[in-house]
Amino acid sequence: MLRATGLGKSVPGGRVLFAGLDLAVHAGEVIAITGESGVGKSTLLNLVAGLDRADAGRISIGGTDLALLDDDARTRLRRSRIGFVFEAFHVLPHLDLARNVALPLVLSDVPAAAALAGAEAMLGRVGLGGRGGDYPAALSGGELQRVAIARALVHRPALILADEPTGNLDPETAQRVLALLLEQARGAAAAVVIVTHSHAVAAACDRTLVLSAGGLG
Repeated sequence: MLRATGLGKSVPGGRVLFAGLDLAVHAGEVIAITGESGVGKSTLLNLVAGLDRADAGRISIGGTDLALLDDDARTRLRRSRIGFVFEAFHVLPHLDLARNVALPLVLSDVPAAAALAGAEAMLGRVGLGGRGGDYPAALSGGELQRVAIARALVHRPALILADEPTGNLDPETAQRVLALLLEQARGAAAAVVIVTHSHAVAAACDRTLVLSAGGLG
C-alpha cells in the first residue's frame, strides 16, 4: 500500500535529516516509527502525504507514484486515500462534531446529507453516537481524539498517518484511544503509520522502526 525507496531530506542550512530511507507497509499492517526528537519523523509523514517533497527517492501509494502527480492530483489523492490523526486533534471549534467528521466526505464531493449520515455512523463506531450536534468545546481530550479518529476513517482511506496520536492524553485515555484507532483501522484493512515516542504505542503495533540520519532500521 505504501512504498518509499531511497528517500532523502535535508533542512534549510543543509543538515541532513535522513538519507537512503526505504519503507514498505502493506494493507492491514500497523507500524510504529520512533526516534530522537528532531530526526524528521513528522517530516517523513509529510513526505508520504505529499505535503512536502523529498530531495531524493520515490514514494508510491497503492501503486501511484507521487512524483508523477501535480499539486492538484496530490490533493485529490490525499482526500481519497489518506486519513490523518494528529497529536493536537485539529478539530474545528466552530463546527459541530458531525460536520467535523464529515469534512473528508464533503471535500470529496459527497452530497451533504450523505456526508452527515456517514459522519453520524462513524461517530457511533467510536462511541460518540448521538453527539453529532455537540461542539468541540464540550468534549474532553480523549473524546476530541475519538472525533479526530472518526474523521480520519470516515472516507475509508487506504492509508492512515498518525503523528503522536496519544501525546496529549493521560495514560488510561491514551490506551483506550489507541485501541480504538487500531481496531477501526484493522477492521478497514488500512495500512497505518504511527509516529510516536511512546513505548506502549510502539508495542501495540505490528512492527517498530527507528528513524535516524541513515534511514529506518
